[in-house]
Amino acid sequence: MEKIYIETYGCQMNEYDSEIVKAILGQAEFCFSDSPADADIILLNTCSVRENAVRKVRARIHELRHQRREDPPLIGLLGCMVTSLKEKLLDLPLDLLAGPDSYRLLPMLLQKAHQKRQPLDTLLSRTETYDDIYPVHTHGVNAWIAVMRGCDNFCSFCIVPYARGRERSRPIDSVVQECRRLAEEKFVQITLLGQNVNSYRTNKQNFADLLVAVAQVPGIERIRFTSPHPKDFPEELIRVVAENPRICKHIHLPLQAGDDRILHLMRRTYNQSEYLQLVDKIRKQIPQIVLTTDAIVGFPTETEAEFQQTYRVLQEVEFDSAFIFKYSPRQGTLAAKKYADDVSEQEKTDRIVRLNALQKAVSLRKNQAHIGQIHRVLIEKAGTRKNPRDWQARNDGNKIVVLPPAPLQVGEFIDARILRASAHSLRGELV
Repeated sequence: MEKIYIETYGCQMNEYDSEIVKAILGQAEFCFSDSPADADIILLNTCSVRENAVRKVRARIHELRHQRREDPPLIGLLGCMVTSLKEKLLDLPLDLLAGPDSYRLLPMLLQKAHQKRQPLDTLLSRTETYDDIYPVHTHGVNAWIAVMRGCDNFCSFCIVPYARGRERSRPIDSVVQECRRLAEEKFVQITLLGQNVNSYRTNKQNFADLLVAVAQVPGIERIRFTSPHPKDFPEELIRVVAENPRICKHIHLPLQAGDDRILHLMRRTYNQSEYLQLVDKIRKQIPQIVLTTDAIVGFPTETEAEFQQTYRVLQEVEFDSAFIFKYSPRQGTLAAKKYADDVSEQEKTDRIVRLNALQKAVSLRKNQAHIGQIHRVLIEKAGTRKNPRDWQARNDGNKIVVLPPAPLQVGEFIDARILRASAHSLRGELV
């Protein structure tokens, strides 16, 4: 039996896809290795959303070829890079290329790779959801579940619709069945995934209906979802999050930019006022909500005054945390075709430094407000980067809570009193 090693880059959807790949190849009687050193086949599941991820994968391919030059394995590339950068990959020393909708073909593609035929399958599907395949989930407390694939938004900066195809959703029954199996395997938390998860639609049912159905599965104590789009937040969805105790009170609400002109160029379909009205509506109905966001600085033609609008929104909303990125053009997107990348690297760096400094101060202040409170936390793992004897837990709002050495178990819920706070985590004690 050939041994396969899978290395995953990028988002949670890629993590889930690697679990799908393991299930498909496991059924074909392949086995798996935890190390590339003794694997017969190495598969890299790739991301093309950020330029850094692309560079990292290219370097990794050459590194693996060098390390195994005396005993060369088959090396294959999976995922978003394959569909978005196909022509630019043909010069790399690869034996196989398979896009995110081609994973059912992997046993056949691997057979062709052994015949030195360098198989390539990059076709995107309008229907593939892998809803009949139960993934080989990585052991832990949280399991990812892809409830839909692809995206129809076509934001001008984003490669996802070109890399993963058009939007399609799984049947609710399929998702619920997967949740039941996860509960039987003692997973207590699930995270519903989609490129635009709250645009989920099937048989006249929407994302709010899906959340209600999943929340009824015995044994699943916490439900998270990522990433939603501000355009798909009807009153019904906010009410479901507010009223169901199993649905975590954390919403990641990507802003991307605060200026109306830049939002229009990004094709985000909302303006600053509409975004702020949605934030106000969510906070009125869910006072304890933890809001996080994404922001991009240095989008083509962004002026200092327009950047200041983004700065102002982060000041006003006071997100608990934010992922902030410099704009980088992605081949094939509307922005890369239509707009020159005309904001200098120095300006981008200056803006990201200022925005990160603002967010760090806000995050610290928000976290310090929890000092003295008692939080229900879920133990995620033993050991932290600073102390292998500590425990890492997470509260309902998705904030890390570090706990001192104690007789605890991964997957256990406990009450913790918050003693200290940094911008990135909380420190607590057992109650």
